[in-house]
Amino acid sequence: MKRYRHYNRKRAIVLACFGSVIEQQKYLDLEEKIKEEYPDCEVFTSFSSRMVIKLLKKKKKEIYKNLPQTLADVDMLGFKHIVVASVNIYPTDEHEFLKKIVDGFKIFSLANIGITNAILTTAKDTTEYLKELNEKVSKEDTANLYIIHGTPKLNTIGIESISYTKELLKTLDERNFSCSLEGAFPYFAINDSIKREIKVKGYKKVQVVPLLLVSGNHYIKDMFEIKEDLEDCFESSIVESITQGENFNLLEFPKTSEIIINNIKESFKMLGISHKTMTY
Repeated sequence: MKRYRHYNRKRAIVLACFGSVIEQQKYLDLEEKIKEEYPDCEVFTSFSSRMVIKLLKKKKKEIYKNLPQTLADVDMLGFKHIVVASVNIYPTDEHEFLKKIVDGFKIFSLANIGITNAILTTAKDTTEYLKELNEKVSKEDTANLYIIHGTPKLNTIGIESISYTKELLKTLDERNFSCSLEGAFPYFAINDSIKREIKVKGYKKVQVVPLLLVSGNHYIKDMFEIKEDLEDCFESSIVESITQGENFNLLEFPKTSEIIINNIKESFKMLGISHKTMTY
């Protein structure tokens, strides 16, 4: 087929991120890590939030594209093998949307396109991730209140991974409690119950631990509102950064990039491509 002769470039990686106006640099730092791990690949970053894309263009004069636009560009450049890396914590709505986009591109593109799992998809990765995170943030006399963003629909595919997170955190450590921002068991609907549970355990200090990739708007607004609400019963705080960053975020947690890199490696394997530099 004559069209296939135009697919004459090696392989590309497309990071599929939700995006953040405030913490955009965190995603660009991740892009650099991926480039270091895959020096033979070209790496592109896409954002799924149209609001973020518009605000970055308006406020910072920076042009970014969503996944369909980015895949169209990468296909036009002639890459033979493309892996879309899902930069989402859970395999819920956002991740499923990415899969639909990739499936759509497979219909008309002659490139070999794959997509990775979301970060906390497998039981093994999720268990190791949460265990390591809990060990990093926990303090001897302080309760941990883990905040999961959540998903508004209870029948959403992948919601089992959120349920597993809550159960595992509780099983790992009696200091652990959890709720969501927008999903099942949202904080301000069950805050009195959470406070009672923490009191029964005898804790006088509580630290809020946001399970968010970046410390953007949800961090600035919601985490501080939760912290303030807890202050009527406890000495409350937001967990300190575990990296060099000013605020706590999961994108700088080493285990996050480790899983993303391993997921990319597995996706290339599924496409029949080894991790080693390809030659033609």
